[in-house]
Amino acid sequence: MVSVNLEAKKTLDQMIENAEELNITVSKLENGSTILDCGVNVSGSFKAGELYTKICLGGLAEVGISIPGDLSENFAIPSVKIKTNFPSISTLGSQKAGWSVSVGDFFALGSGPARALALKPAETYVEIGYKDDADIAILTLEADKLPGEDVADSIASDCGVSVENVYLLVAPTSSLVGSIQIAGRVVENGTYKMLEFLKFDVNKVKYAAGIAPIAPVDPDGLKAMGKTNDAVLFGGRTYYYIESDEDDDIKSLADHLPSSSSDGYGKPFYDVFKEAGFDFYKIDKGMFAPAEVVINDLRTGQMFRSGAVNVELLKKSFGL
Repeated sequence: MVSVNLEAKKTLDQMIENAEELNITVSKLENGSTILDCGVNVSGSFKAGELYTKICLGGLAEVGISIPGDLSENFAIPSVKIKTNFPSISTLGSQKAGWSVSVGDFFALGSGPARALALKPAETYVEIGYKDDADIAILTLEADKLPGEDVADSIASDCGVSVENVYLLVAPTSSLVGSIQIAGRVVENGTYKMLEFLKFDVNKVKYAAGIAPIAPVDPDGLKAMGKTNDAVLFGGRTYYYIESDEDDDIKSLADHLPSSSSDGYGKPFYDVFKEAGFDFYKIDKGMFAPAEVVINDLRTGQMFRSGAVNVELLKKSFGL
């Protein structure tokens, strides 16, 4: 079976080789692990965000940036485009922010190929029938500071690899690379909701594509979190090609998949989060989904569309 870590390593090597022109820095910790700073102490770049996103997806997707991406006749903004022939593995088996990395005073949301070694969380890998057995571990960290040796040691232990084979890429939410990689979760937001909320077998999704606007960079971490989430919730468009069974209700799946089907829909995420006392567990998680969904049922040839881009809410979120 394909290895997300080995596939992602090809893109990682490209980032290391071209670090200067990507406006990122590469450093080695004393224990031999490698750190790629993509936005903590550096500015990053569009290309760095594109490659970072591809690594999040385990190297199993095409990632590009459309400039501009038209959302309406009077509103255009650069957007991230995703295409994958391995939807469940690339999004849920790699890209999903399923690893809360907490070591000492360091905390980050971990995404990317190393999750498939550490099985974070284990139930996801049971449900999609996948695990990796590579001898290298590549993890992307959404954090405002760089990790130390204790973090790399902990990740190496959880992944069962030598610490010198650990590669950690770091970008804050409040950075250009952060904005790009979160927009790049547009397809994953849909597969996540299919599996976790609608209890649909995501292995039936044979191909997927999506596009979402890149949120403006905001130095305030909480506001940046709001804007980047809204880029997908109000601006994300996705396309899923599903090999259904006779008892699957694909129309119902399409109807329940967009963010607008959630009870929490209707306000920018920052406002919802603030009203919840900044308690993530009080938020309706069903709202974390793309704005528009198109499903092609490969068994019947039918196509179903639900949801829509909400330009007005997107403008409100972005401060236009």
